[in-house]
Amino acid sequence: MQAIYWVLTWACHRRCKHCYDDRFRPYVRDALTEVVGEGQRAFEAIIDNLPDDLSWRDETTGEQRPTMIVMAGGELLIDGVREELFYPALDALKAKYAGRMPIISIQTTGDILTPDLLDEILTRGVTSIAIASIDDYHVGLEGEKKFQFMERIRTMMAARGVREVSLGGEKDERLKAPDLDSKSKREGPTFLFFGAQPDLWIGELWPRGRAMQNGLTKAGYDTNFCARWSGGQNFLHYGRAGSEVAIEPDGKVYPCCLKTKAPLGSLAEEKLTDILDSVATLPAIQAVNAGDPEAMGAAYGWSAETFRQKSETEDGKGNIVANMCIGCDRVFEEHLAEDLRRLRAERLA
Repeated sequence: MQAIYWVLTWACHRRCKHCYDDRFRPYVRDALTEVVGEGQRAFEAIIDNLPDDLSWRDETTGEQRPTMIVMAGGELLIDGVREELFYPALDALKAKYAGRMPIISIQTTGDILTPDLLDEILTRGVTSIAIASIDDYHVGLEGEKKFQFMERIRTMMAARGVREVSLGGEKDERLKAPDLDSKSKREGPTFLFFGAQPDLWIGELWPRGRAMQNGLTKAGYDTNFCARWSGGQNFLHYGRAGSEVAIEPDGKVYPCCLKTKAPLGSLAEEKLTDILDSVATLPAIQAVNAGDPEAMGAAYGWSAETFRQKSETEDGKGNIVANMCIGCDRVFEEHLAEDLRRLRAERLA
């Protein structure tokens, strides 16, 4: 795969109103132990069932490049998660891939990142850090506050030689990474900023979770998240550019970060490549892989107009929302989930 997006836990210190999944929230005492335990029970099997060769071929250069594993929550750096789950999972990855490590990235809000924690994760092999809170939805980082926060992070990173990179498309100069001369573009750890705003990430917001409940998604029918990076497009093409899957704490695997209404399978039970090879036989899954969710219903007798009609729903504020992700949900609920359950039973048999 080019990338694997692995949510290790739902535990988070925030309950952001724009979040795509309402399972991301604070948990305390026994509830925290239970939700972290879900990831603890599964992470070793998940790693065992990842490919032994985690790399992909850059067809432009012919170069074989390492997969990026994006480890995320929730928030992996909070007490109760960091030592109990995140660090053990890092150690297990190093034990399996010693000498041929994938790129290890962490996604964090950054607001609890300290110099000591930064030293710890760098020492443990993290080489890419995504600060994922640069928007007005994260309480305390609205407006000008986010720029003050960014300067604090930049100072901390610079003191440790961690180089800032950019996702591109930033409109405000303060969001941009500094231009570096060729000598400064060296190997080594990097960090970047992004958030839920048009010039940094998904400004329209995915039609899911608290974003839908709070009437915040502005994605229309022409907003095709499936054909964007971290969407479903090319997810079946493991070993090639553009291939990415998402994993939940218990091992369930999905074709996109948004996550479909049913999983493709579980890495707690089976190898990732076995799952992908199996589901690739389904025409609706082939449509996801093509980044064309509107074509998913064709295998079940749906016209494009039928799919469009089923792509409408009402958000939590009573607004009518239309998006192809919603149509994809209906295909899964009415047909595809059952096909995936059938294939899983056949594989396990």
